[in-house]
Amino acid sequence: MEHYHMNLNLKVWRQKNTNTKGDFKTYQVKNISSEMSFLEMFDVLNEQLITEGEEPVAFDHDCREGICGMCSMYINGKPHGPWQANTTCQLHMRAFKDGDTIVVEPWRANAFPVIKDLTVDRSSFDRIIQAGGYISVNTGNAVDGNALPINKDNADNSFAAAMCIGCGACVAACKNSSAMLFLSAKVSHLALLPQGEPERKSRVMNMVAQMDKEGFGACTNTGACEATCPKEISLTNIARLNSEYLGASLSADK
Repeated sequence: MEHYHMNLNLKVWRQKNTNTKGDFKTYQVKNISSEMSFLEMFDVLNEQLITEGEEPVAFDHDCREGICGMCSMYINGKPHGPWQANTTCQLHMRAFKDGDTIVVEPWRANAFPVIKDLTVDRSSFDRIIQAGGYISVNTGNAVDGNALPINKDNADNSFAAAMCIGCGACVAACKNSSAMLFLSAKVSHLALLPQGEPERKSRVMNMVAQMDKEGFGACTNTGACEATCPKEISLTNIARLNSEYLGASLSADK
């Protein structure tokens, strides 16, 4: 793969805090290597800003390995940028060419208020997970791995749902700012396994109630969430969530 360098125009959203109105500022970065990650390019921009006596751009990052879900940037109209099944930290500058203008902004959702610049508060996701409570297990000696037979399809589907890293790209991509793909992944992960069975009904009721309380929008099945998810979480999880919720509601009514 050819290695090259480029000069880029960056239109970056700058916002001092949640209560301040933000706007775009334009910056030039020069001699950016095609082999850099998108976040490394931002590191170069920030070093440049610091040298010029300006405030660096605040953005979230941690693992830089596509695992933690923190690198929430909306790049040229797509969460995490142009590559499929990819987080911002896994996006490399070879996705762009010399002279490109790249527009970078934070997630846009009422339930994800901007803290500063490109950093948003995603603690609403944490509160949804906390609403799910606990799993009651009989503690004691470790159980043999094969002692609990689990249907292979269920195991595979549970693992696929557990891939969700809670980044919020699904919410950012959705015209309604719905959290249904995220919530359905978390509910499916446990609903498909026997360990999640004891609290199965109360879990889904409590998590849906918390999601609504946080102010996320309704799901209208446009599929933008699945298309943009870095871990390719399937829409079938939303159907499973609806079924789990309906089942729990009906038994609660009795």
